[in-house]
Amino acid sequence: MKKKEGFNEEKSIVLPKSIIKKLKKNELVNSLLVTDIGYYPNAYKHYRKRKGISQNILIYCIDGEGWVEIDGKNQQITKNEYIIISAETSHKYGANNNNPWSIYWIHFIGNKAKSLINHPNKKIPLNLTANSRFTDRILLFEEIFNNLEMGYSKDNLEYANICLWHMLGSLRYLSQFRKVKEIQSSDRITKSISYMREHLNEKISLENLAKDAKLSVSQFCTLFKKKTEISPLNYLTHLKIQKACSLLDFTDLKVNEIAVKVGYSDPFYFSRVFTKTMGKSPKNYRNLKKG
Repeated sequence: MKKKEGFNEEKSIVLPKSIIKKLKKNELVNSLLVTDIGYYPNAYKHYRKRKGISQNILIYCIDGEGWVEIDGKNQQITKNEYIIISAETSHKYGANNNNPWSIYWIHFIGNKAKSLINHPNKKIPLNLTANSRFTDRILLFEEIFNNLEMGYSKDNLEYANICLWHMLGSLRYLSQFRKVKEIQSSDRITKSISYMREHLNEKISLENLAKDAKLSVSQFCTLFKKKTEISPLNYLTHLKIQKACSLLDFTDLKVNEIAVKVGYSDPFYFSRVFTKTMGKSPKNYRNLKKG
């Protein structure tokens, strides 16, 4: 038998008409509203047929397979693919019998909805890359669902619908959504700063840093200063002194021991650099009342 719902561990919320009516009067969120939301895992025999409804329907497949039929055209939907069915569009959809899909779905309305649907009624693959952020997108679904599940207070409703902007934006502006991971994984200067932090107890040269970034020294210095506005070695010094301040504040280590931990074999030279940077000697800094 075909099933509209009733799958093991499924979850769904349909907002009452009275709540939707109230939200339509809320100027903060009324341009984009969740009306229904759910998750159907391993949805064997799932099937729906509609002449068209007043909401747009997002179907996001995270596993298995299914299909959507619009205007007589059948589109197979597989893992990491989604489709947004436009409001008032006749459609059918269902799970593959041999490998049923697991889907997150959202019904939504509002006069800004069309602006966030860049490919209506067409399946879109979300290609797997190192920067895909699939888990982050699922967390956005959960943010919306969990806040609605906690009740229809004004704050819960507003926050859930603000998250909907982010959710749909993650699909509409895919490359921008993935940019955070792209920067984390490929920005040579960001990686170089991480390298500095991990090797504060060592003596690091410009040559070491440039080699690690796979750049010439001149290229590295130019890119580093463009991103941070200071030279690599000055930046490294600031990181070392920042770490030294933390050790002075939160440990009983002696100044010469701290010097070694931040890469200075000569404690007197360390003290001169610290004083020049902080305006106080390490000892005076430690005695300074903070907070």
